[in-house]
Amino acid sequence: MSHTNRLLQAIFTAVVLVTAGCGTPRVNGVAGASPSPSVPWTPPAGAVKPEPFVTQAQTDAVPPDLRERMQQLSLADVVDLALRNNPATRASWSQARAAADLLGSARGQFFPTVNGSATVSRIKSPATNARPAGIRTEYGPSVSLNYLLLDFGGRSGSVERARQNLFAANLSHNATLQNTVLQAQVAYFNYMATAALLAAERSAIAEAQANLNAAQQRNRVGLATIADVLQARTALSQEQLNLETTQGNLQAARGSLAAALGLPANLPFELEPLAGTIPVRAMTQSVDSIINEALRNRPDLAAARAQAAAAYSQVRIARSAEFPSLNLTGTGARTYTSPSTFAGPSYSVGLGLSIPIFNGFSHQYDVAAARAQADAVSALADQTRQQVVTEVFVSYYALQTAQQRVATADDLLASAEQSVQVAAGRYREGVGSIIDLLTAQSALATARAQQVQSRWQWYTSLVQLARDAGVLGVRGETPFPFSADSTVSRPNPTPATR
Repeated sequence: MSHTNRLLQAIFTAVVLVTAGCGTPRVNGVAGASPSPSVPWTPPAGAVKPEPFVTQAQTDAVPPDLRERMQQLSLADVVDLALRNNPATRASWSQARAAADLLGSARGQFFPTVNGSATVSRIKSPATNARPAGIRTEYGPSVSLNYLLLDFGGRSGSVERARQNLFAANLSHNATLQNTVLQAQVAYFNYMATAALLAAERSAIAEAQANLNAAQQRNRVGLATIADVLQARTALSQEQLNLETTQGNLQAARGSLAAALGLPANLPFELEPLAGTIPVRAMTQSVDSIINEALRNRPDLAAARAQAAAAYSQVRIARSAEFPSLNLTGTGARTYTSPSTFAGPSYSVGLGLSIPIFNGFSHQYDVAAARAQADAVSALADQTRQQVVTEVFVSYYALQTAQQRVATADDLLASAEQSVQVAAGRYREGVGSIIDLLTAQSALATARAQQVQSRWQWYTSLVQLARDAGVLGVRGETPFPFSADSTVSRPNPTPATR
């Protein structure tokens, strides 16, 4: 009995060890999973291909024709670089090319399939009344042909599905191009707005320093108390803090712009400074006409309709399985034997009719499922249409609001500048307080920031509307009709360089 118990214990121990060993397989000497949920997994050496390091001198991602202009990139250069270098455009283009190849593959169903083969056989045959026992070797090539002559819409449905998928993939690529242009332009406008804010903050610091100097001078001659000096110094420190914050925001905007361009964030580049004014004009096109334009031009809506058409083609494919199919088959071969008694050519031709009789109602359910799926995809296309209308409506009135904000911001800035002049004059004459002057200076700094942001926000709203209408060009053009007069004629601060 003790011997039997020891044997059972050894078998149990072996089973436990084998089971434990099978629980977590090892890969290249490392456990296939971490030992617990709170422990990170360390991959074995060579499991992950190391990524190349990024250096500031790396220019491989920049097209050669743009490398010389990396320190003076215009908006057109930014859009061009984003389209050529953004991974999203490459991915959508590859998907469109794959869809074109799949269409060619689907069209191949209308052609016969021809296959060749070669065989070698060693045969031992028993003796019969006609021949004695013997061993022979047979070898030779053969060719087979299979041609589907009739399938009641299965092949044509497959081709139509592939054709609609081709349309959807290419239209999705067009939508990706517009989204990439929008992303690049928004990042460009955000960077330029932040750079203009930085210039405005530097002006505010200069004015705060002048106020501090004036307070100190008045304090030295006994016309102001030390409280005026302290308050002016506090205002100067606040403006310096605002400047440091804006400098950090500028670097963040640079990183976002580099990401939109498909470039490393630490790759050196500069934008071309703007000269003159930023024209902001009133749109003359109505929201209804832009909505109709979006329904004609939005590539993602057209892609959704193509996907719905491809789904309905699947119904034709499923329905064809319920009907007979007619096939033509043929083979031709040449047999060589040793001895040569059985050598010679052979061929066969067949015409087969396959008739589905019963398959557990699977074909009927397949047709119903395909039709329901097609209805679902069509409903999603209708949802996309509603989304397009809503996006255009919202973007149109966002642009109108941005235009009104530009005019209001100009009026606000003009009033703030006059208020500062009055407050500064009253303070110099001794009839105004430092509080009034600092309050006016703070309002002026806020008005400058709002003017800068409103101007660039108008451009951001414009390209957003062009994208939502499906008319944003690959060079960033927005083909909308505008009034001849400019709403804004104030010069724009030159963006500060890095």
